[in-house]
Amino acid sequence: MALSYKTRKRLSVLILFVGLPLYIIAAVNLVALFERPSLLVELLIYVGLGVIWAFPLKAVFKGIGQPDPDAKPSDQ
Repeated sequence: MALSYKTRKRLSVLILFVGLPLYIIAAVNLVALFERPSLLVELLIYVGLGVIWAFPLKAVFKGIGQPDPDAKPSDQ
């Protein structure tokens, strides 16, 4: 089922303003559960977690910065 442009735009805003901060808090708490690794390993963990979240949501964010393809052209 394909989402409409308007739905994807609203969903992407919700993900960026609510989901991403919650994901960051969860990632920090996950790393804090274990003994603190070296600085380089900790950096690699955060970079990996920072990239991984975007792959499943790629379809939601694709084309959001473009004009609405379903909108009627305006007469200017």
